[in-house]
Amino acid sequence: MVAFIRAQPGEVGTREIARQFGLKNADRAALKQILRELADEGVVQKRGKTIREPAALPATVMADVTGRDSDGELIATPAEWDEVESGEPPKIRIHVPRRPVPGTAAGVGDRALLRVEKLEERDREGTIYRGRIIKVVDHAKTRVLGIFRALPGGGGRLIPVDKKQAGRELNIAKADTNSAEDGDLVSVDLVRSRGYGLASGKVKERLGSLASEKAVSLIAIHSHEIPQAFSPAALREAEEARPATLKGREDWRDLPLVTIDPPDAKDHDDAVHAEPDADPNNKGGYIVNVAIADVAFYVRPGSALDRDALTRGNSVYFPDRVVPMLPERISNDLCSLVPGEPRGALAVRMVIGNDGRKRSHSFHRILMRSAAKLNYAQAQAAIDGRPDDTTGPLLDPILKPLYDAYAVVKRARDERDPLDLDIPERKILLKSDGTVDRVVVPERLDAHKLIEEFMILANVAAAEMLEKKSLPLIYRVHDEPTLEKVHNLQEFLKTLDLPFAKSGALRPSLFNRVLAQVRGHDSEPLVNEVVLRSQAQAEYSAENYGHFGLNLRRYAHFTSPIRRYADLIVHRALIRGLGLGEGALPETETVETLTEVAAQISVTERRAMKAERETADRLIAHFLADRIGATFQGRISGVTRAGLFVKLSDTGADGLIPIRTLGTEYFNYDETRHALVGSRSGAMHRLGDVVDVRLVEAAPVAGALRFELLSEGSVAPRGRKRPDASRPQAKAHPGRSPRKKDRKPDKARSGKSKKGKSWKP
Repeated sequence: MVAFIRAQPGEVGTREIARQFGLKNADRAALKQILRELADEGVVQKRGKTIREPAALPATVMADVTGRDSDGELIATPAEWDEVESGEPPKIRIHVPRRPVPGTAAGVGDRALLRVEKLEERDREGTIYRGRIIKVVDHAKTRVLGIFRALPGGGGRLIPVDKKQAGRELNIAKADTNSAEDGDLVSVDLVRSRGYGLASGKVKERLGSLASEKAVSLIAIHSHEIPQAFSPAALREAEEARPATLKGREDWRDLPLVTIDPPDAKDHDDAVHAEPDADPNNKGGYIVNVAIADVAFYVRPGSALDRDALTRGNSVYFPDRVVPMLPERISNDLCSLVPGEPRGALAVRMVIGNDGRKRSHSFHRILMRSAAKLNYAQAQAAIDGRPDDTTGPLLDPILKPLYDAYAVVKRARDERDPLDLDIPERKILLKSDGTVDRVVVPERLDAHKLIEEFMILANVAAAEMLEKKSLPLIYRVHDEPTLEKVHNLQEFLKTLDLPFAKSGALRPSLFNRVLAQVRGHDSEPLVNEVVLRSQAQAEYSAENYGHFGLNLRRYAHFTSPIRRYADLIVHRALIRGLGLGEGALPETETVETLTEVAAQISVTERRAMKAERETADRLIAHFLADRIGATFQGRISGVTRAGLFVKLSDTGADGLIPIRTLGTEYFNYDETRHALVGSRSGAMHRLGDVVDVRLVEAAPVAGALRFELLSEGSVAPRGRKRPDASRPQAKAHPGRSPRKKDRKPDKARSGKSKKGKSWKP
């Protein structure tokens, strides 16, 4: 059986295994037990209902071309690979046909979407996969991006924006500045690199001035190659688009749907309404309506707008700007559900029982008219007894039924018991000149939870409807934690005397029980952080393996087609399956083609998350750059062999304390405890500890901060196992400044912003 699983490309299910070995229905229970045992032993890996060899590649994968073999053939490795969990990334030999399809010619350093098949046995160079290029996504970066700093007499220096290159300035001769001015963001070609002195570069392109207002995000936009400009054809299509009419739609203009969004939202693409169900058979139940802007009506498959949207994959949100997936004519005008204006929408009407469970649902293509545009705090204030001129007339007929329906829905939500992590979200508020004003943690209101739960219900309804129609779709999936990560979490919790007994299937409730035990205690932030890091990352997939974090068997993104391409695919599939008119998913779209789309937009989502995180780091580093020597309180947010990462309490800024600056003794990295422990004193600096630090250095362009630790470490309790002295150690030297190579954060840092580790519903 194991040999059969290993021989298959990608994943197989119990059905395929049963068919291969001639097993009957009566044998299914025994088969499932065998597979559970094999998974527990690490021989195979379960992913929802599918089984695969551990660390096997899916049939479609995003990969980086890393080099050539002895025969000159291209070799690639998967772009997303957890070496800690799965070991060395597998090599993929790229097959290049005699006549490559345009757009599939790749070179070393390029990133490409590959169709992968597993070889029967490894070749002489150890390669076990063969891949065919579907398309090249990114070409090799041959230039350095940085800030130009002019020098007296002409010429200047380039300060690289990449943290990995922090401190490695380039010399720009006067003749090679390309008229760049001080503070310009530029791309530079390396001209000469020598063993001493500065390397030299030549400015190839001026990308914008960082001296201007709201420009810090330009760095992330260009370094991650996020498209800013729409094609002329896409802009032309957007300008030629006309508002939706009643043709082919139901008239819902008299239903008082309202939008509830953040106060600074530019587009309003979802509206809600609720009322008690008049059906006597559903006493205490509600009818909940969720209407979503009909983006598919304007963005047709294969159009220029569609091509641009797929390339972007999603909108990207920075503190100072938004890089939208669609032109403003679509996102901020025709598809924005502004009050009093007729707008096309795709709506789902859901019947909720008095137990909070969804009894039925139906989808409708409608023309609606929003009754009001509200923000979260405004809606909540009205419910709490502080209505304003807008919410006063809406309180009894609209807002109270919405909150009453949410109270009912919450019953089923609490029973479902999704993963309940408490990690505060910080928001950077800017001044008019684009610099940081302050950093706040917005209060989590029932208004937020209401909208969130209604959107989850709508997303589930969309997935269920498309499965019922046997139509291809893109799911939002979140795998359960791997056995190794669960084991590591168990070992960590033992050090806190917290039980984590796994029996039977892994459920979010197991993690929630642990989180409930530490609520209100000093260890609460630490345990929340470690539980978060044990989780997998959510992604898009054309094959369903459920959403572990939400504890849902099927889930698809339906509620934001203005800013997510996955939602647009789901809208098109619903239009096709229900015969709702124009803009349907083409018949040519299959599970195979959507697998490619899902892989691509999963990458663009991670690109956006990384760009947003880096921009926040740079803004905060600019904010703190004139406070060198100041002391701050923070919490240890990451522990590595390179040192400690600290997140400041007031701003959420992350910075590094190099291990060499910790004290006069050797410090051992204790992976189980997530701590650095002094080999002589036993002084322990642990993930989650509250510490006082002094800011020693700030590199605003790279978004890097370096701290000095002022707090004493706690002493490891007696009887606990000390770290093995044979493990790699680093000696701390007090009073010595770290070398330049020690100033940059370690690339394997575990103290990333939570966005890099969390699952997003």
